[in-house]
Amino acid sequence: METILVVDDEKNYLVVLEALLGSEGYEIVTALDARKAIGAAGEADLDLIITDMKMPGMTGMELLEKIKSIKPELPVIMMTAFGTIEMAVEAMRKGAYDYIQKPFENEQLKLTVKKALKNYRLIKENRLLTEALSERFKFGNIVGKSKQMKKIYDLIEKVSPSKASVLITGPSGTGKELIAKAIHYRSNRKDRPFISINCGALTETLLESELFGHEKGAFTGAAAMKKGRFELADGGTLFLDEVGDMPASLQVKLLRVLQEMEFERVGGTKTIQVDVRIISASNRNIKEDVAESAFREDLYYRLNVIHMEVPSLKERVDDIPLLVRHFIAKFSEDDTVGVELAPEVWKTLYSYPWPGNVRELENIIERAMVLNSSGAITVADLPDELTGAETQFDLDRFIPSSLTMPEALEKIEEKLLRRALVQCNNVQSHAAKNLGITKSLIQHKMKKYNITV
Repeated sequence: METILVVDDEKNYLVVLEALLGSEGYEIVTALDARKAIGAAGEADLDLIITDMKMPGMTGMELLEKIKSIKPELPVIMMTAFGTIEMAVEAMRKGAYDYIQKPFENEQLKLTVKKALKNYRLIKENRLLTEALSERFKFGNIVGKSKQMKKIYDLIEKVSPSKASVLITGPSGTGKELIAKAIHYRSNRKDRPFISINCGALTETLLESELFGHEKGAFTGAAAMKKGRFELADGGTLFLDEVGDMPASLQVKLLRVLQEMEFERVGGTKTIQVDVRIISASNRNIKEDVAESAFREDLYYRLNVIHMEVPSLKERVDDIPLLVRHFIAKFSEDDTVGVELAPEVWKTLYSYPWPGNVRELENIIERAMVLNSSGAITVADLPDELTGAETQFDLDRFIPSSLTMPEALEKIEEKLLRRALVQCNNVQSHAAKNLGITKSLIQHKMKKYNITV
């Protein structure tokens, strides 16, 4: 629902415009003077301002200048009963969308408002698209070529075109929000908003207000109307991060919104309808929470139409070289300067269990890039918790007990070979040197395991 602020020192005009535009489905906020209008513009999420030109104190022209300094893209329509061509030209020069004389024709005003709002929607959509392209939320920011990540990519491709709710689970720091954004920006909603909220970071009262919005005076501190995340995401995607931590009372309200796609703001009575795709994420095992009555079963099935399980970093160690290069490029001040890692650094990265997953690896590479001045990252550039880690190999996890010894050795050999090639940018001579074998032997092994570069 689009919100229009009407400013006029004559109450009759406020009443008339509120009734006229309210009947068109817009939400109307009114102010009797320019100073109150500035306060409303700073607090409320407005889509249009209609203001009288001649008012006591601050004039409409001064209000226009002030609004443009705060929100330059917000359209402003000027009204006056004392219009001249010079005033109209001046208003347009200072950024007004249009200029209307009183008394106005109702249909003319409604048409002007409709055009202004349409123009503002296009501006916001273009901004969202520009941000999306600059962020490149495709597969470029989700790095990895392991089997586990290829399954994630396949799922993203399949679920993106639909409207089905997606539940993404996995440990903290594995990139669940990146996956949610990849789904959104590959869908037909890519030009509409992607809005996110962390359900575990807010108190119950604040979370309800953030999700559904509130009316002015709904509670202490609610000085102005505020749109919630559902309303802001209309036509797009709402990402509910850590949804497993949502309080039970809000789970009931969320379920109703998912069923009906309508709600009321906190303290309000007007029903607001939206069209929103829900993508949620959690580092909890919500299925177990359902079994323990800690999470509503009906809500779980509403959220879990499509389930994506994101692997931890220790489950896809083959991706570490790709991730390291990605983060080095991200934090390099000069992209032409190659930063290398000493062999003992690679050994340390592979042996560390990565409790913080990809996010922890990113922080460690950024730290190493800041501390390093030689162009080659050494163990001295790594934090103590990494250098103190002992090399461990979880035989039961990597090698199925059903394999014979020759089969297990071949599995390890292939894994080492693939990792060395990725680490050396597929330069066979470098990979052979790191593995301590000849180039001809590595070519023989690549043929054996059907490895192409």
